[in-house]
Amino acid sequence: MYPFIEQLISYNSCNISEKIGMLILDVKGNFHYMVKEYCDKYDRQSDLITIELGGKFFYNPLDKPHLKPQIIANRLKTILLLFSQNNSDSYWLDKVEQIICEAIKLCRLYNSGYVTFEEIHKLVMHKEYFYEKLSLLRSTFLSGLLSTENIYDILSAINFFEKEYFLLDSRTLSILKSEITRITNYFISDYQILQTFCPDKNKINFNGFSDVIENGKIVVLNMNIALYQNLSKIIATYLKLDFQTEVLGKLTTNLPHRKVAFICDEYHEYVTSTDANFFSQSREAKCINIIATQSYTSLQLTLNDTSSVKVIVQSLINKLWFRSDDILTIEDIQKQIGKEDKELISQSISENAQHTVFSYFTNSLNSKDSNISQTLNHYTNFDYKFDTNFFTKELETFSALAFLSDGNKILPIEKIYLTPYFKKLK
Repeated sequence: MYPFIEQLISYNSCNISEKIGMLILDVKGNFHYMVKEYCDKYDRQSDLITIELGGKFFYNPLDKPHLKPQIIANRLKTILLLFSQNNSDSYWLDKVEQIICEAIKLCRLYNSGYVTFEEIHKLVMHKEYFYEKLSLLRSTFLSGLLSTENIYDILSAINFFEKEYFLLDSRTLSILKSEITRITNYFISDYQILQTFCPDKNKINFNGFSDVIENGKIVVLNMNIALYQNLSKIIATYLKLDFQTEVLGKLTTNLPHRKVAFICDEYHEYVTSTDANFFSQSREAKCINIIATQSYTSLQLTLNDTSSVKVIVQSLINKLWFRSDDILTIEDIQKQIGKEDKELISQSISENAQHTVFSYFTNSLNSKDSNISQTLNHYTNFDYKFDTNFFTKELETFSALAFLSDGNKILPIEKIYLTPYFKKLK
């Protein structure tokens, strides 16, 4: 992945209007070092935005005043699906989406439009906190400072919480709260996380991807998934959804589109079903998508949706396939490459003898006046161009099967040898 990163960072690096904006998701926590090195090399230090705990950038995933509460709530539902891969009952997640949506409406009204995970947690978990904020809104309402839309949102939220949410039986309420707190607990249980992703409004210095796309910034998430697990998935998914929304939103304008890039190693850790639609539409928005995954089965395990995996795979035109033992991946590759007529040769040798006797001394047959004949048969068989052994045994380290396009047509499929980034070309 490093050579691709260097090429993209170096591309028109001195041209303010042409340099590429990027989102890079660092799953292992070591990718960002090379990104910084390349930014230093090509004088793009000021473009680098590293999202990390204890860093100098503060980001609130919920601070999206231009988005409707339903959209933000749906994003949280998407994240919960990453943690509930085998959940076949959609009732709980649909209900969670509704609760979060109404909580966001309420929070925007009493908190000057600013929403955080901390506020959502308090509204959902503590009934007394809900009524405390409701009394503040009552004073605002009586003062006549609310618009018709604001009044509608207040009544909608009050009706939902008082006539539905608080009237649920204790078991159902506990399940719904536990689903919501699977996300919110990460942000309130750790001070450093709270300060980085639920900061005061005036501390936020990364507001989203509008500036990234317009000015060619480079956003890198530095959050090792082995250390931060679900928190890493939450932030990565939010960054990815923000990026996708901003990129596709540019299609509604007639202005020239700046080239942008999405890069993710170990992509199966962060894949969501929304990626299928994004990859199929993002080419028009001049978005370069570079992802690496262990296998197609890894994607299917995360999404639990074969159709979404197929859409994602077919939307990525250029592919490099390395050695794999995954049968699903191999079979899919074989089908995509197709079959061809292979010339095969069969050989048989036969012996005919007129006098054959059995030797009791050697315990074998001895022939006299024998004739030996050999038969060679040439025939063709319509079979996959590369068999299973090719993918499991014949692809060495730093070699791959290349399925590439020159922009107009698919190039001949062939085995290629790659030079590791740490080996300098002579």
